Amino acid sequence: MKPARIAVICIAAVSAIGLALVVRAMGSSSHQPSRPAAAAVVETRPMTRVLVAANDLQPGKRLGDADMAWKDWPSDEVNPAFIVDGPAKPATDGRAAEAAAKVARAATEATTGGTKGEYVGSVVRETILKGEPIVARKIVRAGDSGYLAAYLEPGMRAMAISVTVETAAGGFILPGDRVDVVMTREFPAQSGGSGTQYSTSTVMRNIKVLAIDQTTRAADNEQAVVGATATLEVTPGDAEALAQAKSEGELSLMLRSYADTAGPSGAVRAAARPNAPSAVRIYRGGAPETVAIP
Repeated sequence: MKPARIAVICIAAVSAIGLALVVRAMGSSSHQPSRPAAAAVVETRPMTRVLVAANDLQPGKRLGDADMAWKDWPSDEVNPAFIVDGPAKPATDGRAAEAAAKVARAATEATTGGTKGEYVGSVVRETILKGEPIVARKIVRAGDSGYLAAYLEPGMRAMAISVTVETAAGGFILPGDRVDVVMTREFPAQSGGSGTQYSTSTVMRNIKVLAIDQTTRAADNEQAVVGATATLEVTPGDAEALAQAKSEGELSLMLRSYADTAGPSGAVRAAARPNAPSAVRIYRGGAPETVAIP
């Protein structure tokens, strides 16, 4: 083959390869703008962070920080009853702006608890499913009307008794603590003596304190609460026993250790003394006298 012919073929091959590369480059450059355009179409809807349940929440559940989570929600679908975290977030926010917003939000939540922190300690009134937005009608916040009724365990009752600093462990009994209830009563001296005698017995044990006065949650740095009443959580039967004890003597509360809160709870039933008389008859100078045995 002549050298000239070989040169022409090489030039044609090189030109074909170059043309293919140019066409491929033009095709890639023509498709690249379409990707951001498609992404822009997807991200045009502004989003708002909505407070939702992190897991299934049943009535009576006291909300903790782990029970709630933030979820991005299309702003045009946010119900006015939803709990939101600030204004809507535009979809056109750049990465730097979004990162700055997250840092600022994290700093606010770390120092003040943020919007979510305001609902920690609330009690669930109606069932809330995982991922479902939390709305005000389904929870009761501390201090709201109906909070204590929602906080009570099913089948339990709330009953208040009068207390003082001396009968409430110096004020160191806080809402949520467990106590024993001790009754002290007086009765006339026996055998014709003058003055009075006293007897003391434990009538209730391991009872949960719901509130001191109207305080249902002690502050984080609060070590004592002084009040005139203590509200206890009891069963209906134990409420009757507690009401009777209130009428028979003075009641005091004994604070239980956290290590002793797993024991039995409720009224302490006095052990019956078989064949024990309820009264005895004493003769003084031939005259009979009946003395009751407490």
